[in-house]
Amino acid sequence: MRCVIARFPFDLTKNGVLESMKGVKPELVTDDLDLVIIGRHHYPAKQVGQIITRQDRRDFSAVEVLRAMTRLGFTCRPHPTAGPAPVADPYQRASAMLGRQQPVRLAYGRM
Repeated sequence: MRCVIARFPFDLTKNGVLESMKGVKPELVTDDLDLVIIGRHHYPAKQVGQIITRQDRRDFSAVEVLRAMTRLGFTCRPHPTAGPAPVADPYQRASAMLGRQQPVRLAYGRM
């Protein structure tokens, strides 16, 4: 399948990628990296792109590699975007706005 990575066309096949990645040790994976799952290994997208294109990692983006690997049928996981946890309880929302960790519940009419 023809894929464009870093403005260069590559004719990639799933078997060709598997053969290229055979014997390659995955780099240390942190939470902020995009992953490509090849076989039983989780590889950073930039590592896969460097091996299959033989280009410097600065020449392409992880998104280009993820797009190409997804089209070839590999499982890809983009890095999770950190967002605030939803706060449903109004007491928790008010406590979060005030900077408190635990909500303070008031019992009205009691002393």
